[in-house]
Amino acid sequence: MQIIDISKDITSCEIYPGDPEVKLSSVDTLESGGSCNLSAIYTGLHNGTHADAPLHFIADGDSIEKADLGVFIGECHVLEAPGRALTGEDIDNLLPKDAKRVLLKSGGRAWLTKSAAEEIAFAGVKLIGTDALSVGTHGAQTEPHVALLREKVAVIENLELKSVKPGRYFMLAQPLKIGGAEAAPLRAVLLADYVFWSGSKA
Repeated sequence: MQIIDISKDITSCEIYPGDPEVKLSSVDTLESGGSCNLSAIYTGLHNGTHADAPLHFIADGDSIEKADLGVFIGECHVLEAPGRALTGEDIDNLLPKDAKRVLLKSGGRAWLTKSAAEEIAFAGVKLIGTDALSVGTHGAQTEPHVALLREKVAVIENLELKSVKPGRYFMLAQPLKIGGAEAAPLRAVLLADYVFWSGSKA
């Protein structure tokens, strides 16, 4: 079984403009005579590879600890997408039939318009991921996010898909449990040539 890490390093990846910088600091070290090495981290919840909860753009939406973890586990399709803002027609042409989890590979430049997000929700997709910093374009974030999150479509942003070939995989990408938060980092991996998967569409 091949395990492919599709998560970005939270301490070194590009940060969305205006989000807080990551700070990793040492609390104690063995070198200084401490009993262990101990660190603390300060980061925005949208730095690195992360999942958005409905609360991110919907006032009474669920926070991230209420996410259905089953949505973040299962068969997914990695699709080669044009590096631009995608339309509903683009999505209609890209989506495999009955796809439930879809990751867009584009060199970090696949964004969704409102019509693209609506088409994804209408098609019954449970989870959409992108290797861009966000599913929305800078200055036009609200409509695509709301169109997805309102329909309980899980959103993963800032994936590392550079070395991943388009195709079908088994994905594990559970967000951290952070009560009351609108997003959370996650460690996403794809399994290729996995032996335990039954081929279910779940």
